[in-house]
Amino acid sequence: MPKSLPVAICVLLSSVVSLTSAQETGQATRPMDLLKGTHRILFLGDSITHQGQYVAMFDAWLQTLRLDKTPIVINAGLSSETVSGLSEEGHAGGRFPRPDLAERLDRVLNITRPDLVFACYGINCGIYQPLDEDRFRAYRNGMEHLRDKVEAAGAALVQITPPCYDDVRRPKDFSYNAVLDRYAGYLLEGREQGRLVVDLHRAMTTELARRRESNPDFTFQRDAVHPDSTGHWFMAGRIIRWFGGDRAADAESPQAMLEASGIPADVYDLVVKRMAVRRNAYLSAAGHTRPGVPEGLPIEEAEKQAQELTEMINEQLRVRGAPTASSSAP
Repeated sequence: MPKSLPVAICVLLSSVVSLTSAQETGQATRPMDLLKGTHRILFLGDSITHQGQYVAMFDAWLQTLRLDKTPIVINAGLSSETVSGLSEEGHAGGRFPRPDLAERLDRVLNITRPDLVFACYGINCGIYQPLDEDRFRAYRNGMEHLRDKVEAAGAALVQITPPCYDDVRRPKDFSYNAVLDRYAGYLLEGREQGRLVVDLHRAMTTELARRRESNPDFTFQRDAVHPDSTGHWFMAGRIIRWFGGDRAADAESPQAMLEASGIPADVYDLVVKRMAVRRNAYLSAAGHTRPGVPEGLPIEEAEKQAQELTEMINEQLRVRGAPTASSSAP
């Protein structure tokens, strides 16, 4: 920018450039700016999030950024959960209704104290039934409640549109993926109000169709719902791309991504272990209504184990001369 321009004009032009860049992604905030000053990142979701591969893959990507202090990632996903508060008759053989995020949300936010929250809901919220306005309204209301609670807690919310449903693997007499098209569309409309949204659903649906052109048997989800490791890497890749990390997301696997960044591939396994230790501890500490979830360690003990794993990660980073990860507990 020419030095001869008045300072006020320079500032104005810089603001216009920043705004234009943000508008190109449909966001009022540039995603990478969210990581500045972020100490704790919370993931909320159903069984796909609880399983945690895409969460750990995202955490592994954070190690490649060479940040002065890498944020702590806490996975509090809960199997079977909805944000709509709905449950189909006879869920889990009639043993228990689907958990409702609203029942535990305050406790989770209080105990994790996040700066940034990612939430991926929807695939359970339609209850695997045709599109219905009452169910759709319950989903919208649940997402609004989630946003209000997260913002009241002083954190930023990033909504992830639901993954696709593989209509070929478990066909119905209607397209459940088309139902999820509507759910995803509602979230994407929120971008007009400046809400932060990662568009997973449309990208995953498109990629599934593309891969089936050369391999008709290809699937991300063998049971039509839960992604395999390839599906989880695609999910993680969408979040990474949202932050601008296209080159990292182009890698064939999280291990390949780490290696390309000069970090040993073994770091990924350590990140997965750390994710599981924290997930189980924070789920148990916050409490929930879902039976059959393994009891986690007390948070203090879990954080001690997480610290030990972080030190092991840092040692691996030092081997390659890479910056070390943050070791501070939340």
